[in-house]
Amino acid sequence: MFGSMKKTFIISLVIAAAALLSACDKVSPAGILMAGTAVEDRVKMSYKFYKDYLDEQVVLAVDKKDYSFIVGADSHLTTDPGRLDEMLAIGLNKDDLFYAHLGDLADTKPEYYFTLDSLLREAKDRYVEKHYKKINDYEYVPRENPIAEQGIPYEMITFPFFPVVGNHDITHNGWALWSNIFHSSFYEIDVLVVDPENIDIKVDHLIFLDSASGTLGKTQIDLINQGVLDGKYSDGSSIYRYTFVFSHTNIFRPQFFEFASTFTREETFFLLDQFEEWNVTGVFLGHVHTWDERDFNGVHYITMDSMCEKNNPEPGNYLIRVNVGEDGVELEPVKMNYTPKKKK
Repeated sequence: MFGSMKKTFIISLVIAAAALLSACDKVSPAGILMAGTAVEDRVKMSYKFYKDYLDEQVVLAVDKKDYSFIVGADSHLTTDPGRLDEMLAIGLNKDDLFYAHLGDLADTKPEYYFTLDSLLREAKDRYVEKHYKKINDYEYVPRENPIAEQGIPYEMITFPFFPVVGNHDITHNGWALWSNIFHSSFYEIDVLVVDPENIDIKVDHLIFLDSASGTLGKTQIDLINQGVLDGKYSDGSSIYRYTFVFSHTNIFRPQFFEFASTFTREETFFLLDQFEEWNVTGVFLGHVHTWDERDFNGVHYITMDSMCEKNNPEPGNYLIRVNVGEDGVELEPVKMNYTPKKKK
């Protein structure tokens, strides 16, 4: 089902208890998995926001049999937003349905988040200009359906950039900065794939988990066990065609000597079992700044390298385009060409 990219990697299946230091210390010395706001509080806040607002607002829909989305990881935005801006431009130019970011979006200084917020606002403007037509002073209709009966206010148009929270996003009390923009770190989104010719609808499932502290925490595990992310018919079969999971902390160590935080053994086994139970198609992870790709119990796992220009200053394949179709899912490497600005 899952067509992988053709590359050769040193792979070692090592599942270990959480180490103290993060792989992200190339950018910031404060790479410890810690936060001013603990995972329990983040998940409680996120779930309340999701149930009160996000669940009713965000459903993606496509009226063709296939679509694609872009995935990037560990951008560590500071004063130079070039790589993240390039990711947003790539997705817009290729009409990808959405962007998924695997955490460590920006280092935690207020000025970096001002830059991030401004970048996303400009990207939304370009997205709206391409996909919507303005019909009056404050309402828009989709360009593909210009005779829509009711316009949509600008603020109600969803810019489809969906991140998970990473450990660098929450250091130095960064949760306040991150959540002010994105609100929820634990959420799900459905993708409705409509085939107008055969009057058929298939549903794909996007799951975003909070692993920024190197643990899911009791609240998140309890919610998962309660089935809040399940989607099943009365006979127990899944309503979803494909399920994709996005999270920050890596589950597998790409190489045995990688000194990066992974989940505790118990949570690792819990997640591996849960992904199999959800019949997950692909799991996308970041954090360790090293590429890894493997299958385990029928689930395809991708751990992505950092797209940050400080970690990888040369052009390279730091993004993945996921092409989703009736016959399966294919991964396509996407090259980033932006290089850091040279200081005079």
